[in-house]
Amino acid sequence: MDPLGAPSQFVNVDSLPGWSDAYEAKQLDCHQSPVEKGQVDVRSPFPYKKDINEKIILWKGDVALLNCTAIVNTSNETLTDKNPVSESIFMHAGPDLKDELQKLKGCRTGEAKLTKGFNLAARFIIHTVGPKYKSRYRTAAESSLYSCYRNILQLAKEQAMCSIGFCVINTLKRCYPLEDATHIALRTVRRFLEVHGETLEKVVFAVSEVEEATYQKLLPLYFPRSLEEEVQSLPYLPADIGNAEGEPVVPERQIRITEKPGVPDDASDEEGLEADLSFIGSHAFARMEGDVDKQRRLILQGQLSEAALQKQHQRNYNRWLCQARAEDLSDIASLKALYQTGVDNCGRTVMVVVGRNIPVTLIDMEKALLYFIHVMDHIAVKEYVLVYFHTLTNDYNQLDSNFLKKLCDVVDAKYKRNLKALYFVHPTFRSKVSAWFFTTFTVSGLKDKIHYVESLQQLFTVIPPEQMDLPPFVLEYDARENGPYYSSYPPSPDL
Repeated sequence: MDPLGAPSQFVNVDSLPGWSDAYEAKQLDCHQSPVEKGQVDVRSPFPYKKDINEKIILWKGDVALLNCTAIVNTSNETLTDKNPVSESIFMHAGPDLKDELQKLKGCRTGEAKLTKGFNLAARFIIHTVGPKYKSRYRTAAESSLYSCYRNILQLAKEQAMCSIGFCVINTLKRCYPLEDATHIALRTVRRFLEVHGETLEKVVFAVSEVEEATYQKLLPLYFPRSLEEEVQSLPYLPADIGNAEGEPVVPERQIRITEKPGVPDDASDEEGLEADLSFIGSHAFARMEGDVDKQRRLILQGQLSEAALQKQHQRNYNRWLCQARAEDLSDIASLKALYQTGVDNCGRTVMVVVGRNIPVTLIDMEKALLYFIHVMDHIAVKEYVLVYFHTLTNDYNQLDSNFLKKLCDVVDAKYKRNLKALYFVHPTFRSKVSAWFFTTFTVSGLKDKIHYVESLQQLFTVIPPEQMDLPPFVLEYDARENGPYYSSYPPSPDL
């Protein structure tokens, strides 16, 4: 369901059956012959791995409808190709996508470029350009198609994406044989997951009815779901299975490096080893104090651990965002506790939070957090300000500090970076003390952005009244406490 309560056409990837599910059901229906002892010794270069299989989903459907972190769009070098995949993505994403693509200034064959998902359920779209296939340039086409998949996966890793939905990149227009292209797609994804499996939770292959049979046939070669299937699939693997990353190997380009250049093959290994080791440690560089390489490695590991923490946080946020887009949040939306109004004097978007409209004890606060993320994700990409009306807020509407801390821990870094001011309207002494403790001891970097506003007249010095959509009770309270809002008040020094 979407946040307004209408049935959603988007499909949550977590609800789709995994690649292993159908096989397990088949195992229950019929008895499979056990693998003979001799067969187990003959292992495939793509061995059975349950943890990798659990990440794979084969789904017959429109990739544009997937609710995941990113989906893949296949296009041409100007990113204007009209094929069923791209046309569906453009239709569901809305007109803003075309404006965004113009800023990319095209995409070369084999590259991958990123845009926002706009009206899609997916947060991002990764655009790539598959090669045109000609049999005499087959090697170049294979390398380019491999680059498409590898660059997409690398981009997903760099952006800490949880899930990705692949379309079939090789389009009919580009004449790439479907089966050949599927081999490259599957083995590239397999090799990537072997090394970087912790970075992705779900990989969906979204296929059409025509493509489904080919994927069903070739998936067991690269993602066998049991030792039996691994052995049965082994004879059907192609001669070229690529290198350790799945990249096509061209024999003519391989460089032969002998173990000991200049030493005859029949020379004694022991003599050679003695000769090779005889001079080690005799030169000045070998006598340097300390192990510099080890020190550099420790420094690098420290940097990587910090980067890993950031990516883990990004993955967690993406997971929350996907859930927010799949959840029915109509009950939270109806409270009108968070909404967008106009812009301030600097042209920054103004978001309003009405404290009195938050019945803390009556609503699911986790859903409230999801709603906040759903509304704010596209707002926080640029500078914005928050106006919090504390007007007539009582104990039943007070947001718990633990909830606020969780919100600050969950949201993306852009929320804090692009928040330029938080106007706290009609504060009480108690709320000021609570805010001071919270911003001093719980969340750093927020204290300097808070401005306490005693009257609407003060607020109107930074946000024009025509840009504010104010709740009636706020107007009534302010008129009663401070008089008509257009009376002349000196601007607050805090603002």
